[in-house]
Amino acid sequence: MGTRPHKGLMATGLPQVKAWAHRWGKVDTRDMSPFNPPAVPADRPPEDAQICRLDVGVGGMTCASCVMRVERALRKVPGVREASVNLATEAARVEFEHGPDDARTGAMLRRAIRDAGYEPREPQAALDEDLAPWAGFAPVAVGLVACAPLVAPMLLLPFGLHWMPALWVQWLLATAVQFVLGARFYQAGWHALRAGTGNMDLLVAVGTSAGYALSVWLWLNAHAGHEPHLYFEASAVVVALVLLGKWLETRAKRQTTAAIRALHALRPQTAHLLRASGERVEVPVSELLAGDTLVIQPGERVPADAEIVKGHSELDESMLTGEALPVLRTPGGRVTGGSINGSGQLVVRVRATGAQSVLAQIIQLVEDAQASKAPIQRVVDRVSAVFVPAVMAVALVTLVVWLSLGVGVETALIRAVAVLVIACPCALGLATPVAIMAGTGVAARRGILIKDAQALELAHRVDTIAFDKTGTLTEGRPRLLALVGGGGFDDKRLLALAAGLQQGSSHPLARSVLEAAAAQGVAPVGVEEFGVVSGRGTRARVDGREWRLGSLAWAREACAGWDKDQDPTLLLAARTQQASGATVSALMEMEQTDSGAGDSASGARIRAVLAFGDEPKPEASQVLTDLRARGLRLVMISGDNRDAAHAKARRLGLRDDEVMAEVLPGDKAQAVARLREGGHVVAMVGDGVNDAPALAAADVGLAMASGTDVAMHAAGITLMRGDLRLVADALDISRLTTRKIRQNLFWAFAYNVAGIAAAALGWLSPMIAGAAMALSSISVMGNALLLRRWR
Repeated sequence: MGTRPHKGLMATGLPQVKAWAHRWGKVDTRDMSPFNPPAVPADRPPEDAQICRLDVGVGGMTCASCVMRVERALRKVPGVREASVNLATEAARVEFEHGPDDARTGAMLRRAIRDAGYEPREPQAALDEDLAPWAGFAPVAVGLVACAPLVAPMLLLPFGLHWMPALWVQWLLATAVQFVLGARFYQAGWHALRAGTGNMDLLVAVGTSAGYALSVWLWLNAHAGHEPHLYFEASAVVVALVLLGKWLETRAKRQTTAAIRALHALRPQTAHLLRASGERVEVPVSELLAGDTLVIQPGERVPADAEIVKGHSELDESMLTGEALPVLRTPGGRVTGGSINGSGQLVVRVRATGAQSVLAQIIQLVEDAQASKAPIQRVVDRVSAVFVPAVMAVALVTLVVWLSLGVGVETALIRAVAVLVIACPCALGLATPVAIMAGTGVAARRGILIKDAQALELAHRVDTIAFDKTGTLTEGRPRLLALVGGGGFDDKRLLALAAGLQQGSSHPLARSVLEAAAAQGVAPVGVEEFGVVSGRGTRARVDGREWRLGSLAWAREACAGWDKDQDPTLLLAARTQQASGATVSALMEMEQTDSGAGDSASGARIRAVLAFGDEPKPEASQVLTDLRARGLRLVMISGDNRDAAHAKARRLGLRDDEVMAEVLPGDKAQAVARLREGGHVVAMVGDGVNDAPALAAADVGLAMASGTDVAMHAAGITLMRGDLRLVADALDISRLTTRKIRQNLFWAFAYNVAGIAAAALGWLSPMIAGAAMALSSISVMGNALLLRRWR
């Protein structure tokens, strides 16, 4: 069992992102932590309350009614704000208010689970179970062998063979199956009754006990010389078949957790540590620290996130990113723990270990998604709460009606037993979580990390996709194409000024200026009072005068007479570059600086125009064409000038009406809110810090993992590669998973309605009903596992 507090990734950026999202109408705003639940009820305490989350395994659950019971028990524990139980993973996730004694809270939660009749376990217990093909089959085998003599007379009768075990043999075999192998049903059913509820075990226990008791009564009251027809075989076979069904169900569950197991298997156990003395020693990965130097031999797995110090090699990162081809890594490049080294030896310096590593965060995201509940599951929960009492009532009505029709106690009781046996709340409980587990698992193998079930269920309804331009539709590696100077300044002096103004900025355009200066051997000038103006550019003092480098919109705001006072050559160069699709910035010298209270200084002179080019991603045009063919509305959101944005859009195959230009970073969330008007379901695809508010404000946010952490944690879906084709893949996986959920729920509901009706009408014997109940859960699991075949 593990406890962890909610954590924001950035102390300042996270609250601002939330504020933007709330401001622009996103009601169901999610915590940016990767460990957040899918939804936040309106009656919760304020967001700033210190909340901890705890995962605990729950053994002994058999159906959706068990899930409801455990959740009710956990929510009664003082301090618990929310509890969510997943039948497929056999685990509970509990949020509680952080207090001085969290260990006591954990103990109280475990006690609550035990008092409810279940076994508290470690949260990963289901993953650590024996994976041998026949593990846990012994009780099933014993049950089937014990039932064979009871069923043999029925099987031999069509061949003209009349054979029947002695009555005492029938009783002995049935008793062993009923009260030894079936003891689990009595125990779980009794706990359910004590809790004032019911579950699948109670139905099986009551139904089979009724059949067994009827057989004993007929045997004890038989007339001398008359051998009565008993029903020991019906009760025993039902118990054996239900055990078989649960064993098959358990095996299927293990397949749904295959993605998590595969990710855990990526973690090597040891690493080769290189000491300062040059000695190489083998140490457990758990002992690694940031800054350690490691040696990675060819063919070995990378033990931790690191930076290459020496050597070059191709690394297989397919299990992390879904990219099949190895990626070349050279000194200075970063490697991710869990990837496989190619043919070269690498010396690396550890950057992150343990829970801070990329692999650990990926595992946590997948586990969180598989532990969360889809909104549609709430309908199932409401049905499950009344399912068992309703079935008990139907069985009682069946008994009374058939008795009133004069069919006799034996026939009426057997038909009531069939009603109890065929009802299967376990199929309802498994329908949604197994589909979510299979869907998130196949998505993870493809390089798509789905944070929660809500994003998975909602993505297929998207009708509008908004794309950030830089780094999403384009390579995100802009180059300085041209620097056109004026005012008598030398071009190298202007480049040095521009580089000096960009030294403190992390913007991609800033990096391209610095790269261009380095390529030409130009040293950046020294600056003072450097500052960044959000959505505009940078400002600083050089030799006592203020200089600015930023967008043309900022230049217009700063210049009193734009068309009259500026160098016409520079204005023409700016218009020409924008018409060609370049992003244009202006280097300004402020003749009269402001007081610091605003940005509307007068007397600014443009001294140079800088044009930047960023090539579209190779797959971008085809991806946009394919998405449009699906009937989706596409929008590119850009901060560029309208002419430049439209020129770039045309290169991507977008129409002018599919472009939102001159959108400042702080206004992107508002742009998404406008797109959502009229009931549209909007997905936002981005990668930068300035995309985080829009990602949070969209119905579904898709973040490129090649971008920033803030963007990834603001989004419901993370694309582990900067490949736009993953956008369509994410929508496909959502559509297929949602289809499986609906199919499973339809068949689970239809099965119960039709099965209970048929049993009540006397069309099904208890044995057939027992087999049908076992098969219902297996069919739901099998249908969900078909998702694993998606390519």
